[in-house]
Parts: sequence; structure tokens; C-alpha cells
Amino acid sequence: MDINFLGNLLLVVDTGSMAEAARRVGVTPAAIAQQVQALERELGVPLLVRAGRTVIPTEAGHRVIARARNLVRESAELKAFALEDEAAGELRIGTITTALLSLLPDVLAAFARAFPQANVLIRAGTSMELYETLQRGDLDVAVCLHPAFALPKAYDWHLLREEPIVVLAPARLKDEDPHELLRREPFIRYDRSLGGGKQADQYLRSARIAPREVFELNSLMAIAMMVDRGLGVSLVPDIVSPLTTTLKVARLALPTPTEPRRFGVLWHKTSPRGRLIKGFLQCADGVLGYGDSGGDGKKVGRRRSGG
Repeated sequence: MDINFLGNLLLVVDTGSMAEAARRVGVTPAAIAQQVQALERELGVPLLVRAGRTVIPTEAGHRVIARARNLVRESAELKAFALEDEAAGELRIGTITTALLSLLPDVLAAFARAFPQANVLIRAGTSMELYETLQRGDLDVAVCLHPAFALPKAYDWHLLREEPIVVLAPARLKDEDPHELLRREPFIRYDRSLGGGKQADQYLRSARIAPREVFELNSLMAIAMMVDRGLGVSLVPDIVSPLTTTLKVARLALPTPTEPRRFGVLWHKTSPRGRLIKGFLQCADGVLGYGDSGGDGKKVGRRRSGG
């Protein structure tokens, strides 16, 4: 029985969708379906049944899944312990899309040079999805926004970047008053279900600005492109990405100070992949110019913010 098939079965159950599970592990939905069918043939029972647009476990599936979680976790821990004194093994990284399209490629390039024998598995998701996946033991580290609640003592946090909330406007409007732009121009809203979108919405409310909303998106890169095309202005975290360097947009500071968006690395303190995690943190700090990283989630050196 392939332990990876079991792991992907758990992902299907947790997401309720073969398509979403396939997206997170970087394969096709057909490949996930074939893996589930292989498990069903081997076990001799159906494991999943379709319910509308989602899939749910059968009665036998529930029994298998309860045991499979322990098997997948123990298999991963066994492999990690066997390699704990080697610069090898597998590091499972979950990341928000913003990080994946900005700093993470450079960090991974540095990590690949420092740990050429290590395998890296990357999954994208929202910060809350990543936190829940980390809790289940299906990830080793999560590159995500700092949770809005107090972290359990079993977890550690390492800040990577602080991003102030700015008004994003076409370059031709760079000398305009940011509040006036938010009131006057068509408004492209950052998804209010996400951390940065919530911060932007709170700012608009506190400043008593009711923008003329035309779009709401969950992609900061797409918002930047739409602003570049003259479709409106936005209120977003000030990201830095090679994908936005050619865009003709202006980043206007807000007249009223606001809390920046903070994202970094979250991991379990007792992870058997501690050496690889520490190496990943050191590579991240090297790319960002933060100096040496300790094992306690703190940094030596100045943090950059904004962009």
C-alpha cells in the first residue's frame, strides 16, 4: 500500500474535493481518482461517495481514514528521524500565494543550493487553511500571515516581512490625495475574507470612506495588473514581487498610520525536520538581508518593510 496514496486520500477528505486535493499537491484530478481507486481495490471496499459537488467518506472510508492519519504521520516521522542527522529528507512547505509569487522562489533557490539532497513539497492555500494543515501534521512549515489569535506554546513563529497598507493607483495619479482617490475612483477591493482585505476594510470604515466598488479579488497580483490597466484604485498590502516591477502603478502612503500586514514562517517546535526548517529560515533571512537567524524565531539585523 502506497503511503502517498493514503496521504492524498486524507487531503481529498479534508478539502471535500478531488480537484482541490490535486491542485494542492500539483497533480491532475484524474491521478488522484486513480490513487483512490487503487486503495479501494486493495482494501476491497469503496472509500468515497459523491454528495453533490463534494465527496465524503463511506462508512468503511471513515474507519480507514481514522487509521490512515496515524499511519501517514508515523511514516513521515519515521523517515524524518532516519534522516535527522543528514541534510536530506523531505520538507513540506505550505504557503500563501503572495509569498509564492514574491520572495519564496529566491528562498527556495538558496535552500536548494544549501540542501541539494532535500526534497521540497509545496502547497498553496490561505493562512487559515495552512494553519489547520500544519496542525494535522500534513505540513512541516507554513509561510502565512500571523494568526489573529495567540499561538499554542507548541508552535514557533519567525517574521519574514511587514507590509504597510497602501493605496495602489495608476502612475498618472501619483500626486493625488490617497483618500480622495478612494472616494472618487472606481475601487478594486482585496477579498475581505483574507487578512489584508480585512485590514483594508477596517481602514475604510474608520476613515468613513465609502468607495465606489467595481471588483473584489483574492489575488494581489491581479489587482496590481488591473490598476495598471486603469480599471481603478485599490487599498492593499504593499507587496514586492518581480511580477509587478514593470507595472505603471503608484503606491501612496496613507495619511493615518495603520498596522502592517505581517507574514512569516510557522512550525511545530518539536518537528523531526528541525534541521531542514532551521536551514529554510536561514536561507529566508539571507535572501531578505536580515542577518543570522536563531532557533527561537527571532532575528538579528534590521527588518525591511514596505516596498
